[in-house]
Amino acid sequence: MFVDIAKVKIKAGNGGNGAVAFHREKFVASGGPDGGDGGRGGDVLFQADDHLATLADFRYKRKYAAENGQPGGGNRKTGRSGRDLVIRVPRGTLVREAESGAVLADISGDEPVTVAKGGKGGWGNRRFAGATRQAPRFARDGFPGEEWEVTLELKLLADVGLLGYPNVGKSSLISVVSEAKPVIADYHFTTITPVLGVVRMGPENSFVMADIPGLIEGAGEGVGLGHRFLRHVERCRMLVHIVDVSGSEGRDPIGDYRTINRELVKFNPALADCPQIVAGNKIDLATDEQRESFRRFIEEEEKLPYFEIVAPIAEGTDALMRAVWEKLSTLPPIRRYEQEEVPFEVLAQKRDDGFRVYREDGVYRVEAAWLMRILNKTDPDDYESMQYFQRVLESSGILAELERLGVRDGDTVAIYDLEFTYVP
Repeated sequence: MFVDIAKVKIKAGNGGNGAVAFHREKFVASGGPDGGDGGRGGDVLFQADDHLATLADFRYKRKYAAENGQPGGGNRKTGRSGRDLVIRVPRGTLVREAESGAVLADISGDEPVTVAKGGKGGWGNRRFAGATRQAPRFARDGFPGEEWEVTLELKLLADVGLLGYPNVGKSSLISVVSEAKPVIADYHFTTITPVLGVVRMGPENSFVMADIPGLIEGAGEGVGLGHRFLRHVERCRMLVHIVDVSGSEGRDPIGDYRTINRELVKFNPALADCPQIVAGNKIDLATDEQRESFRRFIEEEEKLPYFEIVAPIAEGTDALMRAVWEKLSTLPPIRRYEQEEVPFEVLAQKRDDGFRVYREDGVYRVEAAWLMRILNKTDPDDYESMQYFQRVLESSGILAELERLGVRDGDTVAIYDLEFTYVP
């Protein structure tokens, strides 16, 4: 079964807690604190796997968690770091934050991409020893790892996308110009999954073509297979629009052409600028008048390159592929999606675990797993970013709790590894 969208929860490992321990050795008096730090939590990474073609596996497993870091030990032993979790997905998968839709990663390259970072390990008590505090009996807990609910969305990596109504000959074309073997039959929606084929144009010259299952009117709003397959067009460098010139199914070729382009723009207006070549198929069934009428429309009104073909017997396909290859040589590479910031408003909504505020050694400390995600996205050097962070502290009740505990102007407040001076 072809599955190209899935929703899962990912959780990076928490950092291990620091240890409270004291040196014990024969003939050594007052050995002092020697509690080690906790290990770092494992990251969650996504890796492209060319042996995978769908996201079907994610229908059955919805939660993925990396290993937590191990706690520190005596004799200054640092806990073992948690193992990273590598999640393998088909190449071309976008990882989006589920609520905002922000792109966290585009898994199109060869290197694994970290999507959720593991928490830092907590400090052992040896870190807190000083001239005035020689035997601290406390340590720091590890930091929580990042946690996200993400949507996985597969967008095929293809140079060329084949478009057109059902049964216009897209599968026949890709079968004769590449080694792809799609199912071909004389009924609508024979192709129910995208098919990729490599078109070879000579030694070390080739491009990837995708047979996108047939679209119909309303596809831009999800009618028929709709959005399920239109998303695979978005990465294509150019489109080859196949039209049944003969109107063998009782439709108007010009109407078909306009309808498909209209649905593309409804789905994503940027697709209006995607280069197109139009291929008139089934010319052996068309009259001379039908062929000439459609040719004039494409070349004179639409100002697009036009080729006539009979796909099943490869008539005209060589010239079409040469034109596609020449056009590709002028176009930029396949689109890669840039990482996007998750809006602070979305991060600040996730407060299910509450917060903890306490005073320790003259420092007011704030702990909240949900706050860690906002902290990771906050730039201390950016005024607007810090202003928003302060509003989150106020709206969540953290500032009120600090005031209840007696915080004063000039006191130090620590939120995990961020320390600042309190100013009322």
